[in-house]
Amino acid sequence: MISSIRVCDTSLLVLNAQHGVEVGIKVIWDYVGRFLKPCIIAINQLDHEYANFQETVEQSKAFFGPAVTLMQYPLNTGSDFNCIIDLLKMTMYKFPAKGGKPEKLPIPAEEMVRAKELHNELVEKAAENDVQLMELYFEQGNLDEDELRKGIQIGMMKHQLFPVFCLSAKKDMGSGRLMGFIDNVAPSASEMPAEILENGESINCETTAATRLFIYKTLVEPHLGKLSLFKVLSGELTVGMELQNEKTNTTERIGQLFILDGKNRNAVDRLKAGDIGATLKLRNTQTCHTLNGKGAQRNIETIEFPNSKIRMAIIAKNKSDEEKLSEVLNEIHAEDPTLIIQYEKELKQLMIHAQGELHLAVTKWRLNHIYKMDIEFVKPRIPYRETIQRSAEASYRHKKQSGGSGQFGEVFMRIEPYYEGMPNPKDLTLRDTEIHELSWGGKLVFLNCITGGVIENRFMPSIIKGVMEKMNEGPLTGSYVRDVRVAVYDGKMHAVDSNDISFKIAGMMAFKEAFHHAEPQLLEPIYDIETEAPENVMGDIMNELQTRRSIIVGMDNRGGQQVVRAKTPLAELDNFNIALRGITQGRARVKATFAEYAPVRNEI
Repeated sequence: MISSIRVCDTSLLVLNAQHGVEVGIKVIWDYVGRFLKPCIIAINQLDHEYANFQETVEQSKAFFGPAVTLMQYPLNTGSDFNCIIDLLKMTMYKFPAKGGKPEKLPIPAEEMVRAKELHNELVEKAAENDVQLMELYFEQGNLDEDELRKGIQIGMMKHQLFPVFCLSAKKDMGSGRLMGFIDNVAPSASEMPAEILENGESINCETTAATRLFIYKTLVEPHLGKLSLFKVLSGELTVGMELQNEKTNTTERIGQLFILDGKNRNAVDRLKAGDIGATLKLRNTQTCHTLNGKGAQRNIETIEFPNSKIRMAIIAKNKSDEEKLSEVLNEIHAEDPTLIIQYEKELKQLMIHAQGELHLAVTKWRLNHIYKMDIEFVKPRIPYRETIQRSAEASYRHKKQSGGSGQFGEVFMRIEPYYEGMPNPKDLTLRDTEIHELSWGGKLVFLNCITGGVIENRFMPSIIKGVMEKMNEGPLTGSYVRDVRVAVYDGKMHAVDSNDISFKIAGMMAFKEAFHHAEPQLLEPIYDIETEAPENVMGDIMNELQTRRSIIVGMDNRGGQQVVRAKTPLAELDNFNIALRGITQGRARVKATFAEYAPVRNEI
């Protein structure tokens, strides 16, 4: 849906006349607004016995704003629905019982007052979007049909007018008029505002400009390969043309061109600016990439897909499928960029990040039925961290003799919790300091406090290597260790038997022993959680958050919705979206971002 809105020229939002503005519409509407696409609102199922057109219109105006403007209204709703009053053409369309082509009739006398009132409202909305039309309206008191079309089109592009149409799709009532409006009034690609490039420049949809394509969707079809769907943003595209991909610094040759018509691919030789088409087997081009002709070496602003809301570890039940699983998941990711695949080296798990349980279920179905792979989702591990709370000392002598040269190394070590601005130790002679920024966060600060040459400098890197190896797999739970200062202040070596491996082992074991005596502490990842929902369910949400060890940090109002912000441990976020959906009937939206590491409570 997001990809389609990004490249379409007009979006069509279908509402159900039984239910009005339903859960999930806000997500769609955010993207319509973000991409500033003209939007037509079609109210469907007016033939249903519980249809309520007026209520749906009122909900639409409350949700989408005063720009919601009737183009039509039904003369009757429910099982007898068969007449639509068209306010643009000031005509009544009466449909046969089974739908199809309507009969055009004059508006009934008893409806004329309401129809004229709504027609005047439409004329005013159309006129206020253009100075010339406004002047014409003041002079004439009305606008003709062509002038109305122009004003409506301008209003749609400015998001000042969202036309409302009536439908019974099942009985084919009103759909023809809607398609006619899209054809005659809705703006074409060449009339839409210019596309924005990543550097802030803009390009117009012109056939005379350099060729530029935007890949908005990728499909991987069995026995066919990768099918790339694109929009021609400018210029002309012909079979055999070579285009440059700036992101991958490669050249792609367009071997075939298609226009998709459902399952059918209609081959064409040429596509022009504004056209949507497809091609096969682009080797180094993915969704959101731009392909440029000569003189057009700039990329289009990419699509920002929503962050994932749920994570699970995935395993293949058959070990022979393990290698293939990663390849298949990468194929699925190419089709669906919102499905993120990562191998977590720290957790030793292949992780799948999705939008929700349904997203995971669909992915599992595809793996089972299309790729014939038996998989299961398992609970993901938590990326804990380890640190210490006080200073401790330890020594370790590594001695091994097995004939010939042996191994010998002895290390005396002090470890302390590290913090920024920490003073140097006063009781040790500091010779050298090394600060290591750890890839998993935090620091290791290594102090060389050796005096009298009891350990030569050439063995210090080996001691650091041993310490770092143990920090990669912490003594407490096997998690990464962070924010520790290590001082090596004494030791022994042997002129023959001492070597790098000896001091690496001695350093590792001394660190491990000292760590256990330094009040080790487990740290857990804390996330900033922002939950947006209606006010009437906010109490239940607060209770749910507090059962998950959350700390509420603030509340405010945003666009009529209540927003609660909290800090919540990652370990408590499993199934949070499921619980929230049950509490709010799917009306809540959650955003989670990593905040910090904090100590795990002692009782846990």
